[in-house]
Amino acid sequence: MSFLQLQGVSMGFGLPGRRTEVLADIDLEIEQGEFVAIVGYSGSGKSTLMSILAGLLRPESGRVLFDGRDTPEPGPDRGLVFQNYSLLPWLTVYENVALAVDQVFSNLSPAERRSHTERFVAMVNLTPARDKRPSELSGGMRQRVSVARTLAMQPKVLLLDEPLGALDALTRATLQDEIARIRLAEKQTVVLITNDPDEAILLADRVIPLTAGPRATLGPSIPVTLPHPRDRRAIHGNYDFKQIRHEVTQYLLKARTRHRTTLTRALVLPDVEPEDITHKSPPMFGPKGRARRRNEVKTETVEVSL
Repeated sequence: MSFLQLQGVSMGFGLPGRRTEVLADIDLEIEQGEFVAIVGYSGSGKSTLMSILAGLLRPESGRVLFDGRDTPEPGPDRGLVFQNYSLLPWLTVYENVALAVDQVFSNLSPAERRSHTERFVAMVNLTPARDKRPSELSGGMRQRVSVARTLAMQPKVLLLDEPLGALDALTRATLQDEIARIRLAEKQTVVLITNDPDEAILLADRVIPLTAGPRATLGPSIPVTLPHPRDRRAIHGNYDFKQIRHEVTQYLLKARTRHRTTLTRALVLPDVEPEDITHKSPPMFGPKGRARRRNEVKTETVEVSL
């Protein structure tokens, strides 16, 4: 049995008559130690899928199997890194990471918890900024704190919900390299949600496209056979990289086209009469005249007494 598995999972939101089916018939198998990237459009249900994997949402139908358990509750065995950092602003870098360590490893001594926290702060290269609060950090540094906090819980599966989506290109590339380095060092099972096919191919062992919603579902699993560690400058010229990117993007484009439909409806135009531009005004309006609508001039008979 796979380490993490979804079987026929479907999920929707809303009241009857105004309901949106977000995910439909999702089947997914992830082996221990594997890095899987799921690529899809914005609004296709990627975060909903990630919340189901983390146990934060229960699917309306289907099964979630994790490490031999059926429909497990959320817990520290699945660490979720959000896109919006989710740091406590009144705590320092060290304290944000230590908060998670104290919760998960309460059986350790204070010295052991301190050493454990410092190890993961150092892992994301934030030791010089350990005493700074989130307001004093850049966006990339805040996301490093979020990654360090999640890794410090030592989860069995690391869930990355578009963690680099809000970063600039240079910071994003730096953190991609950090994630790749940490994953190889920790031998972590990772599920990455992203809308960037290049990022998925750079980091993952497999890439799976998610079709556009509503009723989004997973496409074919595409293996990435490029050896680790991967050099972004080298792989962009690699034939296999180009083939994988082409396969992923073409599947997503075709799947999006299938969701489109043609509607025929009556177009009601306003009852507007065009101006008569050939008509010239009486002399009282000047020699140039002006355009006038036909119903603008009315003739009527008036009786006067002399």
